[in-house]
Amino acid sequence: MRLKISLLKEPKHQELVSCVGWTTAEELYSCSDDHQIVKWNLLTSETSQIVKLPDDIYPIDLHWFPKSLGVKKQTQAESFVLTSSDGKFHLISKLGRVEKSVEAHCGAVLAGRWNYEGTALVTVGEDGQIKIWSKTGMLRSTLAQQGTPVYSVAWGPDSEKVLYTAGKQLIIKPLQPNAKVLQWKAHDGIILKVDWNSVNDLILSAGEDCKYKVWDSYGRPLYSSQPHEHPITSVAWAPDGELFAVGSFHTLRLCDKTGWSYALEKPNTGSVVNIAWSIDGTQIAGACGNRHVVFAHVVEQCWEWKNFQVTLTKRRTMQVRNVLNDAVDLLEFRDRVIKASLNYAHLVVSTSLQCYVFSTKNWNTPLIFDLKEGTVSLILQAERHFLLVDGGGIYLYSYEGRFISSPKFPGMRTDILNAQTVSLSNDTIAIKDKADEKIIFLFETSTGKPLGDGKLLSHKNEILEIALDQKGLTNDRKIAFIDKNRDLCITSVKRFGKEEQIVKLGTMVHTLAWNDTCNILCGLQDTRFTVWYYPNTVYVDRDILPKTLYERDASEFSKNPHIVSFVGNQVTIRRADGSLIHISISPYPAILHEYVSSSKWEDAVRLCRFVKEQTMWACLAAMAVANRDMTTAEIAYAAID
Repeated sequence: MRLKISLLKEPKHQELVSCVGWTTAEELYSCSDDHQIVKWNLLTSETSQIVKLPDDIYPIDLHWFPKSLGVKKQTQAESFVLTSSDGKFHLISKLGRVEKSVEAHCGAVLAGRWNYEGTALVTVGEDGQIKIWSKTGMLRSTLAQQGTPVYSVAWGPDSEKVLYTAGKQLIIKPLQPNAKVLQWKAHDGIILKVDWNSVNDLILSAGEDCKYKVWDSYGRPLYSSQPHEHPITSVAWAPDGELFAVGSFHTLRLCDKTGWSYALEKPNTGSVVNIAWSIDGTQIAGACGNRHVVFAHVVEQCWEWKNFQVTLTKRRTMQVRNVLNDAVDLLEFRDRVIKASLNYAHLVVSTSLQCYVFSTKNWNTPLIFDLKEGTVSLILQAERHFLLVDGGGIYLYSYEGRFISSPKFPGMRTDILNAQTVSLSNDTIAIKDKADEKIIFLFETSTGKPLGDGKLLSHKNEILEIALDQKGLTNDRKIAFIDKNRDLCITSVKRFGKEEQIVKLGTMVHTLAWNDTCNILCGLQDTRFTVWYYPNTVYVDRDILPKTLYERDASEFSKNPHIVSFVGNQVTIRRADGSLIHISISPYPAILHEYVSSSKWEDAVRLCRFVKEQTMWACLAAMAVANRDMTTAEIAYAAID
């Protein structure tokens, strides 16, 4: 992946550009020390002056009022807050009319941010105060007060907490009085910018010590960059939380959420003091010290499945390569590509208006249908159908483009769902609740209604990541999840009356994945890579579970590796530095699964005798007991003593 930079020859502003903000994916507003606010139209490349501020007011920060979610009419932001050097913030309409100016701080107001619902505004200033305002500009509370200027502020994902800078410290303060305040030393220099993403719940910070860092919401360090030559002046998360951008002097960097860098660009910009992502997450704009506004597109994204590799070469063009015969196909789209997913022999691409479904057997005639809402934030695929998530809801479609269902539950926020918190199989959709993180909602795919007797799956600890198995009958469908203690648990999805037990499979598990063709589970534990060849064993005979595992040392993957995919007998793991490692596991357990699912017990026994491995016999023993074939079970148990 890399950034494609575009800069105008002549700048449109006369002075340093202090802040930028997108209204739609094609329209941007920029403010500058020349007291002008300029609107940029990227389709026609025209710019127009919106408002000229008085000569004694220098704009510092701008933030658009969030568009109301799920309402079709207001899809664009209508007004924004502008903070300025005269101690005021101004509420300004899209057309440039100043609706209200409010005396807020002594000295400059350094940042202002709306919360996600648009019900409150936080401002911070040189006077070291953090203030919360109503959306009409009435003061609600002074949240905190300290001796040093506060340079940057961000809301927590649920709009219940505020993160702000205090010199070299970062502070998270809940809005509830008397709630515990979290504070930690984050940098060796003054912290200039922070950002907190609502999807992955991670925090970015950038400082004068020339480093940028990634933290979790408990203040634990996840990544720290090497020192750069110049202070890092801006950081910003992409809306879906998969990427972030970093700006410094003559520098723009595109990074993965775990911190490693995809691309480094050196545009002639001076310091990039503010970065804004477009709503669909395909491009960024930077406010530059040398009077320019820099635009950068994310291109050359890559998707792989078996022998196919798909690359986004331009905004509206994809290249498909079949590595077996080196055949190359070009796919052209009418609008720019926002999201794509390649799995189960299908490529699903969403553009700003439509969804395209390609089969890997035929790249020439895709199936196309129009999208209801627009910006798709997540695509998940199963063998028979796929799931689209956007700001308005969750939609399930078949690969023929037929709309199947749209599951809903009270208090559902689709803008914060990601691949760790939603899982899809042929008959079930699982969604982790955001309001109560111990709960998983389960839906039937065919109707979108809650599964079984509508009981929720609830666990004693908060759940971090969920995954449904992909094969077999609906009645045997299992869900695996990792909780806050990093325990890997498994339980049955169908819950009728009796309380299904949740069984612990392993401890210290950081990442997991089910195989796409049979129910084999793999995960990375503390120092080991583990494959559970037949996870159901825990329900049949707990004692032989250790015999059905495959384990190998995982120290070569360095710390914080992540399983990307588990297709066929290939597991792909991404290391913390961004490199990919492929591991092959034995193909025999998958063949055994296949024999047992079609009740070919003699073939299964013959296979085990041929392979002569204890794990295979142990799996067969558990499978035979589960399917009540006692003759085979006897043979298998005898083989493992």
